[in-house]
Amino acid sequence: MLSDSDCVAFLQWALPRLRMRWPGFRKVRQQVCKRIRRRIGALELSGIPAYRQWLEDHPDEWEVLDGMCRITISRFYRDRGVFDALAADILPGLARRAKAEGRTLRAWSAGCASGEEPYTLSLIWHFLLKAEFPKLDFSIIATDADEHMLARARTGCYPRGALKELPEPWRQQAFYREAEAFCIKPSFKASISWIEQDIRRDQPAGRFDLVLCRNLVATYFDADLQRSVFTRIKGALRAGGVLVLGCHEQLPEGIPGWIPKTEQLYEASG
Repeated sequence: MLSDSDCVAFLQWALPRLRMRWPGFRKVRQQVCKRIRRRIGALELSGIPAYRQWLEDHPDEWEVLDGMCRITISRFYRDRGVFDALAADILPGLARRAKAEGRTLRAWSAGCASGEEPYTLSLIWHFLLKAEFPKLDFSIIATDADEHMLARARTGCYPRGALKELPEPWRQQAFYREAEAFCIKPSFKASISWIEQDIRRDQPAGRFDLVLCRNLVATYFDADLQRSVFTRIKGALRAGGVLVLGCHEQLPEGIPGWIPKTEQLYEASG
């Protein structure tokens, strides 16, 4: 049996080799430790020392471990204050500019997991903003490194608990029941494109008005990797575009060109 203390010691040893940071995993480590326990069992190893030696002897195993370190916690309307700010101020302002320039409004949900974040954006647009911008197209690109999570996102069916923070009328109008799951209707899927990408190496083509990169880069990656990724993200944002971080995150020092709007929202300067 892999004890919590053994798993913590192992993660503190292994994560820096993956360019990740232990503090980001402290509160969610059980998700990773459970996977490591299963992996050690599948390899028929005796415990952590044997698994460390396996990593040393089989370099390809580091990629397997990297996959086990992906945190998949998500739900609709997670951190309500952020989405309220997007609906009331940020998205309308970005939409007015896109309309004036005669182009599509584009958003990128980075690390979208099973899709709750991009679907929440779609719901906000349909229920709160579409009537104000009836001729404006809103395109959402959703990316994640985990193909299994993306498959769940494309299906768009969720347990009741994942929807608990949504307004009840939205749940009634945007979802249908399938057995014990709530499945999002096709009309709310149409604006979303799903792409399998690892943000450490790739990003979708084109320029964006809005990028949501919450509870990912600034939580789990080491400082140098954070600076590299956020520099690329800035290059993907239009001047005046907005980056959204998680509620306990902030940009690392040493990246010019960001204007803080609130604790979680940053505007890209020209």
